[in-house]
Amino acid sequence: MLLATDPSTAAKVQKMRGRVCWQHPLIQERQIDQTRLSIDDGHADDEEFSFTVLGDSGTGRYRGDSPQRRVAEATLAQGDSARFCLHTGDVVYLVGSSEQYRENFIRPYREWLVEGNSYKHLSHKQLLFKRPILPTLGNHDYYNLPPLLGALSLLSKPLRQLVKSYVDIDVGWHGSYTGKAYAEAFIDCLIDLSPGQLPTHLEKHYTGGGGTHLRYVPGEFTRLPNRYYSFRYGGIDFFALDSNTFNEPQTSSSREQRQQLMARRSQLEQVRAQRMEKAAALDSDAAEHNERIGDLFGEVEQLAEQIRDIDKQLKPVIAQDLPDVDQLDWLRDRLIASWRDPACRGRVLYFHHPPYVTEASKWPQAQTLAVRQNLRRVLTEVKAVVDDWSDGRPMVDLILNGHAHCLEYLRTADSGLADANIPCIVCGGSGYSLRRQREEGPDLYETIHGESRQVATSHLFMGRQGRGSKKRRPYSSIRIDVKPGTPPRFVMQPIVVERSHQGWSQPTIDPIEL
Repeated sequence: MLLATDPSTAAKVQKMRGRVCWQHPLIQERQIDQTRLSIDDGHADDEEFSFTVLGDSGTGRYRGDSPQRRVAEATLAQGDSARFCLHTGDVVYLVGSSEQYRENFIRPYREWLVEGNSYKHLSHKQLLFKRPILPTLGNHDYYNLPPLLGALSLLSKPLRQLVKSYVDIDVGWHGSYTGKAYAEAFIDCLIDLSPGQLPTHLEKHYTGGGGTHLRYVPGEFTRLPNRYYSFRYGGIDFFALDSNTFNEPQTSSSREQRQQLMARRSQLEQVRAQRMEKAAALDSDAAEHNERIGDLFGEVEQLAEQIRDIDKQLKPVIAQDLPDVDQLDWLRDRLIASWRDPACRGRVLYFHHPPYVTEASKWPQAQTLAVRQNLRRVLTEVKAVVDDWSDGRPMVDLILNGHAHCLEYLRTADSGLADANIPCIVCGGSGYSLRRQREEGPDLYETIHGESRQVATSHLFMGRQGRGSKKRRPYSSIRIDVKPGTPPRFVMQPIVVERSHQGWSQPTIDPIEL
């Protein structure tokens, strides 16, 4: 039994559209763009600015400690020069439960919040940011919990010890209800307004200049318009995407391949059961076992992700989820419009699932390939339109992702493809169990038109390292400094807090010009 279930693409799209009253008659009448916001902080026209990035952070107290809180404190130390913080998803583990937001999000990021000093009394529905955190959805923010596991998680501690092989410490009482908790925490859920309240609300908050859209005002109104959205800051167009609805792999139709997948699934289930048995055998009250239990549960969830990936490939063709074409077409059209706008000097994409990554389990997954192919298709269509005036620049200037629990800087190769020569950063090591780099090395190859072609190279990887007493866990976030000019220059400053057998340290990492 898997600890969580992943809703279908169609269910995610339908539920999220309902929550924002997508294309409601009043919204159409007022010509409101439900995919755009503007940050009204008085500095949005400054060409030189900084922002920070977090990802895959949403764990609770890590058996007496909190790597997430330590990363948050180190990130806060960047000061007011960081205008906003992007979050690459998995805000709350394990299944995005609303009752876990206080411990797994509100408490560690309380300094970002108005009334954060009273975090013990804040609900996830009451979040008001004095320092913007602009997230995108991770897979765990969408997960649901099977009813049986929800019931087990309510059991008293002695009984929980008996079933802890099936109940993760961060499961909670229920799941996300297909992203409902995330929407209540971050998105402007117009569905909660009465018919009489809706016109006044739209008049007050959807008045952004340059076209009617949502105004994000730190300290006053800090909601997102949709599950995917864009905003401009310092002449840079930022596009936040929901990759959970275009990461669906193709169903395998080959009998031989299906048999191989089923054999692989059985093998992964056996390994997963062994890890769960080891975790159950350890004394969770013993300090020397704490980190080992955490590592084992992290491995269990990593194996579960691989099993889900296989399950999606084994779906009957009739049940296969189609990608979210509306979102992909939106991204294509907005990127083309961005290139045509002389006031825009660059473009940044951020979303959860990385198209390029060297973390041990992610590169061979079918979901990684699906994200890469869908993104490449969009960029190919953009390139066909803008190539004559792009002066050889890449179609986007930077891609930011999470999902892989590490910090990684990659650059796509000069492959001739539409996603060539793009710096890509995976920032997914901000609190949850870290993972190792694959043994195959930093160069990534892909079979294109029947031949193996190098498509990317990793230049920095920080994840779990070493064994036994030499084990190191570098949890991380990053600061990005944006320099003036066209095209813009980006400088990445890793922010690292490292756990080893000697305790915690904060190593200094040299900045990297992207």
